[in-house]
Amino acid sequence: MSNKFALTSSSLAIALIFVAGSACAGPSDDARTHFQAVASGDTHVVMRGYADQAQLNWVGGPLDGTYATTDTIRSTWEKFGKAVGPLKLTIGQIEESANPKGATVSANVLFEGKTPIKVRYVLTYREGKIVSETWQIDPKLVVAAAY
Repeated sequence: MSNKFALTSSSLAIALIFVAGSACAGPSDDARTHFQAVASGDTHVVMRGYADQAQLNWVGGPLDGTYATTDTIRSTWEKFGKAVGPLKLTIGQIEESANPKGATVSANVLFEGKTPIKVRYVLTYREGKIVSETWQIDPKLVVAAAY
């Protein structure tokens, strides 16, 4: 009988750790959600990640430029979504650097649709929101799916 209780207690402990970890999603998890929302064209989800004074630096391609308000960022993502449609997403290794003031997440990301779009992504978070985003198109970038 005690073995059955031990299994139940262990299962409960594992479940609590999993739930606690999920409830405390970090910047890398937020970045994955952001990348997936970009790929699916879900502007609503993309935009909920930004701080009020965020900046998007798009380097290369037809949307090249700096966008410094949430309205211009939203408009840019809407244009992108309409132009490319839903995309297949491959995320390479994500690197996260953090301290009490914020975090930076960088990754090589591949968006595949009509043509492949290889992007070196850098997101800077403060207080859990994106304050700076760099979308660097790099046709020579190698993106290997991270596991």
